[in-house]
Amino acid sequence: MSATRILIVEDDMIIAANISLQLSNLGYEVTGIETKGEEAIHHALETKPDIILMDIHLRGKITGIEAAHEIRKFLSIPLIFLTANADDATFEKAKETHPFAFIAKPFTKQNLERTIALVEERIKENPANISSFETAIDSREDRIFIRNQNKLIKVMLDDILWVEAERNYCKIITNQQAYTIVSPLNKLCERIDQKRFVRIHRSFMVNFSKLEAVADSHVELKSKLIPIGKQYKEDLFKLMNKV
Repeated sequence: MSATRILIVEDDMIIAANISLQLSNLGYEVTGIETKGEEAIHHALETKPDIILMDIHLRGKITGIEAAHEIRKFLSIPLIFLTANADDATFEKAKETHPFAFIAKPFTKQNLERTIALVEERIKENPANISSFETAIDSREDRIFIRNQNKLIKVMLDDILWVEAERNYCKIITNQQAYTIVSPLNKLCERIDQKRFVRIHRSFMVNFSKLEAVADSHVELKSKLIPIGKQYKEDLFKLMNKV
């Protein structure tokens, strides 16, 4: 059986290193240590750890609670909050992210070990529904259904303006709002209507019918300038000549 993979999010590197050592000695695999909430989000989306140990108070632009909310939009990874501040207001805010447990600082090795063991038992009883690309999007002839927080959200293909790749996920831009799914752009290109959408850059796919202007190095769409990559230019102009 493979070891449980755990991400540590803690801005005190002495505490983080100590936790990492303890977890390694207990047989767990530490996927990494992140000190900022923003980096924790990227790490979680890319590596999909089994459990996240998240400090509530981080020194970055966002708190551990805010980072947890962002991660929850895409993945249901069991979360354990670490905190030295157990006031009621903070506790109530943290509860909204549906954590599996809280560990108050300072904590002992035994406290850490027992808490993680209990979370592992809960995972076995009711496995976490972690979204991957295969479950993140369901395509139809004229629409896609995006799975987000256990809901299916219908997005008509004609409403999509462009898709922008950001690391290991894609942002789908419509006139109304933006949706984010965990998927590399090339996988999404395979699943979406290739007659309607064209990839023009390693980071962009556009709805061809929505293009307002095409220049040698970029396209214009809703006042946004989107670059054309050299390797995609030929296919774009071939498509244009067919119109």
